[in-house]
Amino acid sequence: MENEHKKREIKDGQRAMIFLCLVVSGISSSVLSTAMTTALPGVVEYFGISTSVGQWITSGYSLAMGMIMPLTAFLITRFPTKRLYLTGIGAFIAGLLVSIFAGDFALMMVGRVLQACGNGVLMTAAQVVIMTIYPIKKRGTMMGTYGLATTAAPVVAPTIAGLMIDAFGWKSIFYVSLVIMILSFIISCIVFEDVLELQDKKFDVVSFVESIVAFGGVTLGIGNLSTFGILSIEAGVPLLLGAVVCVFFVTRQCRLEKPFLDVKILVNRNYAVSVISSMVLYLVMMGSSVMMPLYVQSVMGYSAVVSGLVTLPGSLATALVSPFAGKLYDEIGIKKIFVAGAAALVISNIGMFFLSMETPLWTAAALNVIRNISIGSLMMPLLTWGTSNVHPTKMADASSLLTSLRTIAGSIGSAVFVGIMTMVAASSAETYGDNAMMHGMNMSFFWMAVGAAVLLLIAVFAVREKR
Repeated sequence: MENEHKKREIKDGQRAMIFLCLVVSGISSSVLSTAMTTALPGVVEYFGISTSVGQWITSGYSLAMGMIMPLTAFLITRFPTKRLYLTGIGAFIAGLLVSIFAGDFALMMVGRVLQACGNGVLMTAAQVVIMTIYPIKKRGTMMGTYGLATTAAPVVAPTIAGLMIDAFGWKSIFYVSLVIMILSFIISCIVFEDVLELQDKKFDVVSFVESIVAFGGVTLGIGNLSTFGILSIEAGVPLLLGAVVCVFFVTRQCRLEKPFLDVKILVNRNYAVSVISSMVLYLVMMGSSVMMPLYVQSVMGYSAVVSGLVTLPGSLATALVSPFAGKLYDEIGIKKIFVAGAAALVISNIGMFFLSMETPLWTAAALNVIRNISIGSLMMPLLTWGTSNVHPTKMADASSLLTSLRTIAGSIGSAVFVGIMTMVAASSAETYGDNAMMHGMNMSFFWMAVGAAVLLLIAVFAVREKR
């Protein structure tokens, strides 16, 4: 018999303080998912590595975070909320310390993986807590406000990071995050409570190992495509192994009475559409997040500060749109927001496809504003809509599965679109000469536009809702 512990009644004041904890830690952890995109050129030079290898500071972070999230779905139902959340913050702090003192790229990646594991726990737990402690009519608004941490912060991060890198060096990013995270730990110790129900579920080692191999293998294989090619051992073997184990993982979850991660919730049509949509959105979003600093710094030859200033208007747009989009979702539903947001994403990527060496930077900045308005209007409403369509007892599974799959899609986007730029630039060097890198970037954004068009088709033809 399932042993469920009732969550405590939460008063308005305490609910507000818990929400504040979630936002503070969310800002710090989410910033580190994209802040390193601006630092990429500096990291590449510092460690003496290639851009394709260096981009793993972002895509590898996303991969590790995606791999830990299936485990988080189990942890949320087995361990008290406060203890689990503080453990997530602790893991993140440990990762920051490792990265600060890293003497080589391998150790740097160990730190990034620890940060990702901590963020995976924090993000999933926060989403489930918000969806649990707030009534359904306020979920969109509160998730939109929380989106300032998980959506606006990662978009603002490259701008802030650019200023900090030029002034203090790229490791300064970790120092600032460390201070914020220690503050978050102290606040959480004081005000957090155990607000989620616990269930008597046993840890399935086989399922956990399968989830690691499946998610990790597919993402690692696709990430290595641009460097080694699909017929190589480095790309082909992980991709094939991950795909095969993924089948075994899904099959096992469908057979278990109490699955490690309940994938059967994907039979819910609206939830499945939200998962697919979120994956496509992250694929395009993370690809463009990595490409923008490379465009300004590596292609156009400007500094990290200029790169940050180019993305600043878009960052501000996301900060303004995210809470408004959540409130709008509560009022009109997902359909209209989804269509408008996807259309804006198509427009911005098509515009980037037509950029040239003579195009003024303000044009790229304007297109980036359109892109970020789209991102800010879609990320949290899609997640809120998707998880609201499943049974409350499956909220942890729904949040973990959606966040895990969209995060892995993001890491794939980072690797694939950088790979497209690199390969096209190399193959067209003789034809385009000094403009080869620009041509590679244009083609990368062309394929992002294709992905955005797929998202628009989903919004128009696949979304159904009852308000």
